[in-house]
Amino acid sequence: MTTSTFVRSGRAQRRAARLSAHHLVTADENSLVELEVFLATLPLCASGRVFIEVPEVSDISVVDVPARMTVTWLARSSRSGAPGTGRSCAPGAALARATCAWADEMLCDDEKPTRVTLLGGYLGTADIVEHLTDSLDVPISMIHTPERFGLLSTDR
Repeated sequence: MTTSTFVRSGRAQRRAARLSAHHLVTADENSLVELEVFLATLPLCASGRVFIEVPEVSDISVVDVPARMTVTWLARSSRSGAPGTGRSCAPGAALARATCAWADEMLCDDEKPTRVTLLGGYLGTADIVEHLTDSLDVPISMIHTPERFGLLSTDR
């Protein structure tokens, strides 16, 4: 085996790693332990985005994620509810808005599959699943939600 074969092989392996699945992960204050357990199962080279909704800015803490993942904290107390209502942000609303906006912008590249893990509360998770499957045609097989929610039937 020549040196150039090793170089091509190494390049091919790095390219394959970059093209491996990307992750979109959501959680809220009630699923932080579940989130930590999930994140611990990811390889160090995992890439993606994590959105975490919490009640207050003071609830923001440190979460260990692989180096290629970005964490965005969403404090409901500093966000408004539905535009024009003057209401405060309901649980799940900030998470659904941020996740759906990110997905609209970032899930346009079919080259790299995105595995979606939604650990937040039912209402926000249901809105996200509906948006991903109906508006963006994300296959149900790429989405994981808590089984107790019953959101991922094959009838969608």
